[in-house]
Amino acid sequence: MSGQKLNVLVLPGYQNSGAGHWQTRWEALDPAFVRVQMPDWDHVARDAWCRTLDAAVAAADSPVVFAAHSLGCLTAAFWASRYASATQLAKVAGALLVALPDPSEAHFPQNASDFAPVPLSRLPFASIVVASSDDPYGGVPFSQTCANAWGSRWIEIGPHGHINADSGLGDWDEGRRWLASLGERR
Repeated sequence: MSGQKLNVLVLPGYQNSGAGHWQTRWEALDPAFVRVQMPDWDHVARDAWCRTLDAAVAAADSPVVFAAHSLGCLTAAFWASRYASATQLAKVAGALLVALPDPSEAHFPQNASDFAPVPLSRLPFASIVVASSDDPYGGVPFSQTCANAWGSRWIEIGPHGHINADSGLGDWDEGRRWLASLGERR
């Protein structure tokens, strides 16, 4: 990753990511991966989550990339568009945004309604949106719309549900390669 150490801020979604989730597995494989601990994983508040992310970026002693899943993706988008200062944004090399949840879907958590409407302005850092063709929380058209608006590369990986522990991806080496490519662009 261009010779400069990068911190990877892991941004899980609603109810956190468990033992078999690719985010948790990546943390176990590499100490540069640090989970951003949200104030309450079960009672979501956009403002609290975005301020927690802002503090994590501020505390980073080197550039960061985000490894975000589900509601963690929307947290990154809201943070970039409404919370982050130019100084904070300059610290972000990129974001891997996996399994975007659509707030208009029936399965979207009722207590996360303040994540709608999703900001659709260009992200000020490189990003990749990864979608599954059968994600019950967000369809392909929604993820494509977000990727286009954010200026993100869009990748559809076929039928892998919500791209979580139930998807059987294991350590998900392909996802790690996409994440590493974001750091190489800096």
